[in-house]
Amino acid sequence: MLGGPGLTNATKFAVLNANYLKALLEKDYKILYAGENGRVAHEFIVDLRPFKDAHIEAIDIAKRLMDYGFHAPTVAFPVAGTLMIEPTESESKAELDRFASALLEIRKEIQEIIDGTMDAEDNPIKNAPHTAAEALNEVWEHPYTRARAVFPLPYVRDQKVWTPVARIDDSY
Repeated sequence: MLGGPGLTNATKFAVLNANYLKALLEKDYKILYAGENGRVAHEFIVDLRPFKDAHIEAIDIAKRLMDYGFHAPTVAFPVAGTLMIEPTESESKAELDRFASALLEIRKEIQEIIDGTMDAEDNPIKNAPHTAAEALNEVWEHPYTRARAVFPLPYVRDQKVWTPVARIDDSY
């Protein structure tokens, strides 16, 4: 339906969006398989294996992204322990910036776990996603605040997407 020129432009925007996100994230995350000029195609792979010693897995970050209002990108394919991020040509710069800010904030949370200032097992990443039922429960038993759990960045408060269920046994 786009025709040749439209398809070419869509491809150019997809490549541009992937490289824009890569540029925003590469100081905080290891990016796999960039070309000779440091560029990627329409997708790129974020290596999360360096956080394994802190007991953080790709699935943990995927679940935490739900608290920020994002469905997780592809997990552990084609490389185990990674996220494959593939922004489409239709994503706006504002949406790309919002997604990058979520991943950068999650990286800060990972660093707190590494530094020992956040509990390695009871933290917003390991407990994600946080449901409305949990946030509204009279009892809150985590060492971090409810606000940090469910409204980790200011934009989330304005457009919160609540997951209906908390973490499940993914293997099961």
